[in-house]
Amino acid sequence: MSVRLRLTLSYAGFLMVAGVLLLAVVWLFLLRYVPARAIQTIDGFIPGRDDLIRAFAPPAAWALFFLLLFGLLGGWVLAGRMLAPLTRITDATRRAANGSLSYRIELEGRDDEFRQLADSFDAMLARLEAHVAEQQRFAANASHELRTPLAITQTLLEVARNDPNSITPELIERLHAVNTRAISLTEALLTLSRADQRSFTREDVDLSLLAEEAGETLLPFAERRGVAIQTTGDHAPTVGSRALLLQLTTNLVHNAILHNLADGGIVRVDTGVRDSRAVLTVENTGTELSPGLVATLTEPFQRGTERIHTDGASVGLGLAIVKSIAEAHDGTLTLAPRAGGGLTARVELPARV
Repeated sequence: MSVRLRLTLSYAGFLMVAGVLLLAVVWLFLLRYVPARAIQTIDGFIPGRDDLIRAFAPPAAWALFFLLLFGLLGGWVLAGRMLAPLTRITDATRRAANGSLSYRIELEGRDDEFRQLADSFDAMLARLEAHVAEQQRFAANASHELRTPLAITQTLLEVARNDPNSITPELIERLHAVNTRAISLTEALLTLSRADQRSFTREDVDLSLLAEEAGETLLPFAERRGVAIQTTGDHAPTVGSRALLLQLTTNLVHNAILHNLADGGIVRVDTGVRDSRAVLTVENTGTELSPGLVATLTEPFQRGTERIHTDGASVGLGLAIVKSIAEAHDGTLTLAPRAGGGLTARVELPARV
């Protein structure tokens, strides 16, 4: 049976039970005190219990019959009106299952349980639509970026096959560089997928120790580019994947070194606990950045003012990975232009109690 029919029968059943109970109350508190037989008096006679029952039973039966009809009809109408919002939600679910994620219920009326369910469903559809659009855009970008090194590799191999004498150390070095870039891009995509799926083991982690480790690892790279790394701050304990959080920290420091002044640049790394949040701040000098440009830096395959191509500097997923790792740890990434040029990146994670 449908929910509407079950509700209708429930309403009618409860109405019948109420009617029977009412008749039972009449019997218990009225009829049982009346003598069973009529009493003859001087002025006439007083009807007995049997007389009252014979006179009362047919109207009571008809009353129960109409009460049943009223309960069925009224229950059917009432159940239909109450379940009307559920019908709209079901229709929206079918549309979403068929791929129409842009449809919204937008239920009007009072703020009851159905309204809250519809609003929650609309919010879920909005998030799902945004997620699907982001995944489609990411897949298109990833395909484009992976196609470039593969096409270069194919061209170099065809040159070598057509002319075996052209195999030189320069050709081999070029193939190695292109292959290294393709491997780096693939590993970055796997890291991003792992962070999005939250498939990692949580443990106690101190962001200050990760900041020191990232600074030591990237120190040779910073020295080659003439950038100084300054690491300060207090302990910043949190809970999460040490490997992913180290990747987050390393990406931020690497990005700060890479997009810095040509000479005399500075990267400042600071950690601490503020308002029950473990905070990691990475600040770097550099060129002036507009707020509109900064807002796009966490999109995949974006760097500076243009898209990544084949310069070998990075794969364009650094800040996108940082954002995904932070969100996978119930944290946030905030980017802001730095006064005087450069960028300030601030990661906030739940502090370990």
